[in-house]
Amino acid sequence: MPDRHVDHLLIGGGIASATCARVLRDEGAQGSILLVGRELDPPYHRPPVTKEFLRGASSREDAYIDAPGWWEENDVELMTRTSVMSLDPDARLATLSDKRTVEYDQALLATGATVRRLSVEGAQLEGVHYLRTLGNSESLRRDVEGVERVVMVGGSYVGCEVAASLTELGKRCTIVMQESFVLERHFGSQAGRFFQDVLEEHGIEVLGDREVHRFEAAADEPERIGAVVITNGEVIDAQAVVAGVGAVPDVMLARRSGLELGELGGVRCDSWLRTSSASVFAAGDMCEYDSVLHGRPMRIEHEEVAAAQGRTAALNMLGVDQPHREVPYFFSDLSDWVSLEYVGPASEWDRELVRGSMAERRFSLWYVHEQRVVGVLSVDRPEDLDHARRLIAEGIEVSGALDAIADPDADLAHLGA
Repeated sequence: MPDRHVDHLLIGGGIASATCARVLRDEGAQGSILLVGRELDPPYHRPPVTKEFLRGASSREDAYIDAPGWWEENDVELMTRTSVMSLDPDARLATLSDKRTVEYDQALLATGATVRRLSVEGAQLEGVHYLRTLGNSESLRRDVEGVERVVMVGGSYVGCEVAASLTELGKRCTIVMQESFVLERHFGSQAGRFFQDVLEEHGIEVLGDREVHRFEAAADEPERIGAVVITNGEVIDAQAVVAGVGAVPDVMLARRSGLELGELGGVRCDSWLRTSSASVFAAGDMCEYDSVLHGRPMRIEHEEVAAAQGRTAALNMLGVDQPHREVPYFFSDLSDWVSLEYVGPASEWDRELVRGSMAERRFSLWYVHEQRVVGVLSVDRPEDLDHARRLIAEGIEVSGALDAIADPDADLAHLGA
């Protein structure tokens, strides 16, 4: 016999599970809800890990998604420092790390992702950091207090955001990356060059088209990082390193449970975010779902996407029968220097249209593929995003409207109307 029964078991302590719990209650769910997360903290927002929390500008509690009293007030049981070790979808039974068993009616699998670790020589040295949690961020902040030079490996969101934050703390920062420009893999070289210019204006050194060969220990501290050696033999002094080289969906529990996995490395879901087991839904970084909007399987790692999927999963747990149709939205900022918003994502495009002025740092960059808008990046032009969402969601052909899109004063409301 199981030790207990719950109506809704939410596995994972991130924003997908937290949003699912909130929507279940907001939409009238009366049954029991248990959220199980392995971290010390209750569910929290991830962006502060590389931004204001890292800089010491906000507290741990400021990052929490809900106030501490919300869980009790809404009769949602929150179990931190606990993992689900096994899941039997047929028996609808979960075994926790404390050996207790929980029978459930419906479950949400939202185990997120884990950082991809470097496998180069010297990667085990002290001072090499990976950022995923508040605890990681706290450790990095303490470690660099007496440090002058920090190297970021990777030119994606983590590398750029951390470089900006540590520069604000007075550190000399260098980004080493395989790409030619920062954020190029997400937004292309034109946007990448723009963001790289911003970073370099604030003193950040960016070394593109390079690959890390090994880490060397400091001469006076043989257990600690002292330098980064590039494949061409170039040596960069480093008193600390932050590796931001991507994340891997955490599908270990799903694999052990016999749930179907997808080609993109996530847990395979239909458009309603149901897994191969009718009683188990998935959301967040490890959710690979059939996208109604994109016409193909998608797996997207971003907090706003995880929250939106948590909402869809909750509604479908309640029988609403609603496919996930929300256009994915992203945001980021490089300290207070520049902020970006993005809807898409565009996996490929054959044309880029600039609306506004990149020189004045107020523009949107429109990605068009086969005469349809597939993504839009906005820097200080948030008003363009609603039009972009509509065009993407409806798959409207824009071949006759390219001049209007590129005209910052043109009204886009009529497009596709």
